[in-house]
Amino acid sequence: MDKVLRDKVSLLNPVHFLALGFGSGLAPKAPGTFGSFVAIPLLLLLSNTQTWWFVALAILVSVIGIWVCDKTAYDMGVHDHGSIVWDEIAGMFCAFIFVPLSWDTLLIGFILFRWLDIQKPWLIGRLDKAMKGGLGIMADDILAGLVTAVLLHVYLVLSVMIF
Repeated sequence: MDKVLRDKVSLLNPVHFLALGFGSGLAPKAPGTFGSFVAIPLLLLLSNTQTWWFVALAILVSVIGIWVCDKTAYDMGVHDHGSIVWDEIAGMFCAFIFVPLSWDTLLIGFILFRWLDIQKPWLIGRLDKAMKGGLGIMADDILAGLVTAVLLHVYLVLSVMIF
């Protein structure tokens, strides 16, 4: 992050700390990938949580993210700066709604989510361009996560049918 932005955000500020993915958004290269990666231990920690709790947490992480990302972007003076990665964390939570965690679902889900988040095909890209503020920062990643969840469910059904 350049010096001008470094003077505007602080990891000591809890809102900035969350928006920057506990600091992972400060990675010099691929901060979104690092932000997505940070979600994996959180997902594993919650893997034995009842489904409705996990869904509630995914919604909570997403709703809080709208405010956290909006506030941090405002403080930075930059809409959706690359170091803001809470949207990736929320997207990863959405990607694993109703998906049992295993090494293969985590790997495939991570790769699918990152591809969808980077390439922004179809409606994901339209949302990214059309919306502003915290909701705009979050919406494309939430949709990418939900599309990932659907694709993971297709994978799970096909893997049962094939094997």
